[in-house]
Amino acid sequence: MTDRYDTTNISEGQFQPGSNNQVLVNKLDITNSPEMDDVELDLLEQLTAAVLDEVSEDKMIISDELCEWHRRWLGNVYEWAGQYRSVNMGKGDFQFAAAHLVPKLMQTFGDKFLCIFTPCNNMSEEQLIHALANVHIEYILIHPFREGNGRLSRLLSTVMALQAEQPVLDFSYMDVNKGEYFAAIQAGLDNDKPMKEIFRRVLHASQQNVVG
Repeated sequence: MTDRYDTTNISEGQFQPGSNNQVLVNKLDITNSPEMDDVELDLLEQLTAAVLDEVSEDKMIISDELCEWHRRWLGNVYEWAGQYRSVNMGKGDFQFAAAHLVPKLMQTFGDKFLCIFTPCNNMSEEQLIHALANVHIEYILIHPFREGNGRLSRLLSTVMALQAEQPVLDFSYMDVNKGEYFAAIQAGLDNDKPMKEIFRRVLHASQQNVVG
């Protein structure tokens, strides 16, 4: 975890005592990383089931709703769940948006991406792929939360796909091709084609799962 974050001496930058800097300070006093992974996965499955039941095909998603999803998911684990991060974060030499810019960027994300690309009902497959790629790129580049951005972005993508009457998305291609995926994120600063190709593969694999 330490290679993924540039943390400072504030609450979100603290690790649970006894975790060897592998687990963030949490309400459950968990010190074991695999145990925390299991807890977060179980809670995410619960959130996903609830959100997919709640969100209608004609509902516009807003930035505040993403905060609420995050709070519902991790609120019993981390004090800062549902709040925009106050630490800077990066992956390798690549830095995500500076923490102090996140609130404004998320407002713009809502106004210029979520309001434009959701709801996804009545979209063609090509329109959906374009929407999925652009929303995903922008969200990941902002990286609004201290933890769970990738997983929450997948939930958002799945909601968008279901609104377009597509199946639940299978993200195996992203998992297997992490280098290609991260390169597509970086390219997304001015070129959405690589991420569109990834989502095309994700969508087609998801459709094939239903047929198969």
